[in-house]
Amino acid sequence: MKKCIVPVFIPNQGCPHQCLFCDQEKITSEKGRQIDGSSVRTTIEKAVHSKKFDSGNAELAFYGGTFTSLETSRMNELLDTVAPYLQKGLFSGIRVSTRPDSLDQERLEIMKRGGVRTVELGVQSMDDGVLSLSARGHTAKDSERAVHLLRDAGFCVGVQLMPGLPGDTRGTFLSTIDRVIGLAPDMARIYPALVISGTGLARLYQSGKYRPLTLDQAVEMCAESCGRLEKAAIPVIRMGLMSSPTLVEPGQILAGPWHEAFGFLVRSTMYRKQIEPQLPPRGKRHKIRIRASNREIPLLRGYRNEGLEWIASQTGAQVLAVEPDQTLPLGRIRVESV
Repeated sequence: MKKCIVPVFIPNQGCPHQCLFCDQEKITSEKGRQIDGSSVRTTIEKAVHSKKFDSGNAELAFYGGTFTSLETSRMNELLDTVAPYLQKGLFSGIRVSTRPDSLDQERLEIMKRGGVRTVELGVQSMDDGVLSLSARGHTAKDSERAVHLLRDAGFCVGVQLMPGLPGDTRGTFLSTIDRVIGLAPDMARIYPALVISGTGLARLYQSGKYRPLTLDQAVEMCAESCGRLEKAAIPVIRMGLMSSPTLVEPGQILAGPWHEAFGFLVRSTMYRKQIEPQLPPRGKRHKIRIRASNREIPLLRGYRNEGLEWIASQTGAQVLAVEPDQTLPLGRIRVESV
């Protein structure tokens, strides 16, 4: 069952570095005000009284900053605010995002006592050259150490990855994926790098020293990466930045593979690769009907029916109908002449 996540954004708070690509205020549409117990309580009360709140299946998430680089007193204040709601069973736990180089035993113990169950690490890349060019301030070894520390302490571990950073290539990023698979995290997110106004990456782009991935390149790279991760039993829980009112304002995203349905584009591409061997050879049929599991028909059709256009181009046939067939297993289609 999908978790109901109640996010509390702490934009850039605790961050010891200003990464080349980052502007958390625009990404989250949250101004960089100092988050304290009172503001967290306000967010929680609004959430738990919402009709969409799923009591017992909900998690409180601190996103957008480096949680474990906050002062320990602030960490305790924020976690203590959530504690009564955990005790009432309204939340099953807390998740936080942080940097790989911002963990120590004291902070691990604070999180453990405070009900944190999941820690997501901003790994971004496992290539030290890419990390250096992106002003991350940590190394791949830091990421390896952090995953091991968290796993040993009993936390569920997520990794956040970012293809298309300066110095990155398709081969470099797929090497990152292979190294991440070796670490065996519990989940992953993949966010292709975007050029956001006012960032260091924007200045590089405007000077002609950085070229972002195209949308097609990013979709293909993420499809391959997601396939490798999930084959290794590491679920990819999100691909592409979530839209926010500030982020999508005109002039905020200067360049890069932004798409409102990026994750769906990737999943549709993965599905096409899966069904391609099941399509008839080009020119063998003229008009066809395709049957598939009802659950996979959206993937078959693709974004704005791009999937059907692709099938037509592959087969040379006109797709007259797409129909559900619950006798078919996932990943299987039946193509019939009409």
